[in-house]
Amino acid sequence: MNDFANQLKKYRKEANITQDELATKLFVTRQAISKWESGDSTPDLGNLIKLTDIFNVSLDTLVFGAEKDPKVDLTEYVLNPKNNRYVRRLGKMNFWDFLSGYWWSVVLIVFIIGFFWAIHP
Repeated sequence: MNDFANQLKKYRKEANITQDELATKLFVTRQAISKWESGDSTPDLGNLIKLTDIFNVSLDTLVFGAEKDPKVDLTEYVLNPKNNRYVRRLGKMNFWDFLSGYWWSVVLIVFIIGFFWAIHP
């Protein structure tokens, strides 16, 4: 949890907020903020969520120091806006990716071949 203590101190200083001001925003004591920054204690989930709103960062970034943007090879992946996840580009698809996404086409082809095989043995 030492990462959290460092992140909290970093974001508080970047926002130019004193421990007293942050404590007032969170309705806690300045000593609580000091303990969080020293790593002696940790805030509850409600205060963590409030901190993410105050510093405008994600929970992963605040707690673990994760980067805002993941390192993704944009030549191979593209962001799907429907579910906000990266998916493989169609041009870079291998056989197994195709099969997992379009299994029904393989079933259809097997059915058609079986049908013609039954008609013309």
